[in-house]
Amino acid sequence: MQKMTRTDWNAAPNKRVALFGMSGLGKTHLSDMLRGGGEWFHYSADFRIGTRYMGEHIVDNFKREAMQNPFLRELLMSDSIYIASNISFQNLAPLSTYLGKPGDPAKGGIPFEEYVTRQRQHREAEIAATLDALHFATKARDIYGYPHFVCDTSGSLCEVVDPWDPEDPVLKPLSEAILPVWIRGTDADVEALVARFAKAPKPMYYQEDFLRGIWAEYLQKMGVGETKVDPDDFIRWGFRRLIDHRLPIYRAMAENWGITVDAAAVAKVATPEDFDALIAAALPG
Repeated sequence: MQKMTRTDWNAAPNKRVALFGMSGLGKTHLSDMLRGGGEWFHYSADFRIGTRYMGEHIVDNFKREAMQNPFLRELLMSDSIYIASNISFQNLAPLSTYLGKPGDPAKGGIPFEEYVTRQRQHREAEIAATLDALHFATKARDIYGYPHFVCDTSGSLCEVVDPWDPEDPVLKPLSEAILPVWIRGTDADVEALVARFAKAPKPMYYQEDFLRGIWAEYLQKMGVGETKVDPDDFIRWGFRRLIDHRLPIYRAMAENWGITVDAAAVAKVATPEDFDALIAAALPG
């Protein structure tokens, strides 16, 4: 797929793409639109993470909270109620809630080392879920009869790969079967994303060394202990640093393993035919 040309793409009977980049720039919008056309199978890496790989952790966390309530505890212990995660492509809140935010437990925070443990779980889940796309691309065609396949990757894919390593264990097999497509935003897109995040900060996945670095920096800068950190304040404070950290990795992923399309062009895509043309224009002739 890495060496695909425009001619190859236009002639391909089975088109396969993996969309990656910052959240909010059109990955899921494109995937939903393509699926709606009836010929594209939509594989959501985040959904796979939250069901196949993190589902038990998520439900156990629900149960842990329920066990603190005497009424619910009695019902759980007698198997009178059933607790499950209702995660969906459009609602990934159960996964975000499990990841949590580090800091003051009185403000909804969790201990930092517990946070790191959950981050490690997410890392392993993301790697596995991304590689599962290879299996689903074949299954979508052979079992369900979809000619084309779109993988809506997690926004944190860049945190679990090394795009400068030609033998990267995730990017190499992925790009051999599926065309990675970076949706590149502008500086204005970044500012809009930061502003939106500030209003509603959500749990994020970080590469562990980066996470430990910004955590130590925050504690020193704010002069607070780990158990007194405002979880939302830390998440907001670190978000800009996270974006700045991710952008060069996204760029290297596109340059070394795939192609780039601009978010402004993505916003104009209304049909699968528009999408075909967008990808063709980004490929070498």
